[in-house]
Amino acid sequence: MDTPLIIVLATVAAFLIITVNYYLIKWRFEVRFRDWQRQEQEYWQSEVSRVSKQAVNQSRAVLGGRFTEQMAPYLPEFRYDPTEARFIGSPIDLVVFPGLAAGDPREIVIMEIKSGQNPQLTPAQKRIRQLIEDGMVRWELIERRCEAEPDPELE
Repeated sequence: MDTPLIIVLATVAAFLIITVNYYLIKWRFEVRFRDWQRQEQEYWQSEVSRVSKQAVNQSRAVLGGRFTEQMAPYLPEFRYDPTEARFIGSPIDLVVFPGLAAGDPREIVIMEIKSGQNPQLTPAQKRIRQLIEDGMVRWELIERRCEAEPDPELE
């Protein structure tokens, strides 16, 4: 055989081998990539489902807690007259004025209602509790007179 023919055949064979290997490697990569992509899509779909369920459960717990806070004066363990409790909601839940219904308030009770698996005060609630315990509570009165009313002292 002729040397140029051998070179041409070797070049064609090398080109065919390289081309076949290229497409074989490309096909293997694409198969692995599609498998990875499918697994990731399944994972994220399950994560979205899990997080959605968790969010719904958390929302239910929060709503249940808020309901409990507002209904606390009517529960059997509430030691005060429900008509003497005032719901505030945030940062504390209730202010109770024992004796108010009889016209003779004896004390003021600042109350936080907690429910759930792990009830804990927030940092702000802990600070409010500390301020109350330290006696850092005071009374303020704001008087505002309507200009339409005559001032009895000026007449």
